[in-house]
Amino acid sequence: MTKPTTARPLNVLQLTDPHLMASADGALLGVNTRDSLAAVIGEVLRNHGQPDLILATGDLTQDASPEAYRYFGEQLQAFDCPSLWIAGNHDDSALLSAIAAETGSDQKQWIQGGWQFVMLDSSVHGKVFGELSADELSFLDRALSERPELPAMVCLHHHPVDIGSDWMEKIGLKNRDAFWQVIDRHPQVRVVLWGHIHQELEQQRNGACLLATPSTCIQFATGSSDFAVEPLAPGYRWLELDPSGCFKTEVRRAASFEFDLDEKSTGY
Repeated sequence: MTKPTTARPLNVLQLTDPHLMASADGALLGVNTRDSLAAVIGEVLRNHGQPDLILATGDLTQDASPEAYRYFGEQLQAFDCPSLWIAGNHDDSALLSAIAAETGSDQKQWIQGGWQFVMLDSSVHGKVFGELSADELSFLDRALSERPELPAMVCLHHHPVDIGSDWMEKIGLKNRDAFWQVIDRHPQVRVVLWGHIHQELEQQRNGACLLATPSTCIQFATGSSDFAVEPLAPGYRWLELDPSGCFKTEVRRAASFEFDLDEKSTGY
């Protein structure tokens, strides 16, 4: 599906890992995930205004309930733009796709503002780690081959690189070598974007910028050998994309959001 190219930079909002639940009082390690998402959306509107496109990069729910997915969709009505959803390890991929399809948010290949966005499902049913199926890798290669002239952003949930955290190394993308073999064939890939790690990260690889983004709820401690969280505010990523392939990006947090995080937790 194609949206018209605009003269100004394309404003893209990434929201990731909201871990919503069917219950309005659903909380993750003491943080009400509906309240934290609302705080982040409010921060977006105050600081940046309306985006042109929203990328929702997985773990949209904690309980994979229809109610939680529909609640997420309702909250996105604060924005007057398309959104693209992909699954994380806490999601039910089929259910997510079915509900996302009601608003066209299930699109896996999207062109807007002179960029191509490729949305990948790295979730594996019943597992925390990620893996891209042979079909998904073929789709990635085919999508990038179709529009080599457009700068591309590839989105998935699981991290495809080492982030220096022992416990998370075991639950990243298992077949990352196969993923990078495809990416390396397509030099127009400017950005690889993901969630899952509940923290900000930026790296460079062969001309591509590798970006991860804080969760809209709890944040994992960086560089931790074992599971650990830290009391950082929920956040989001904003990207301004030029058709030339140049871009600017920043992470912002809802610093005024008050929460009581269970920092002694050994898991979630």
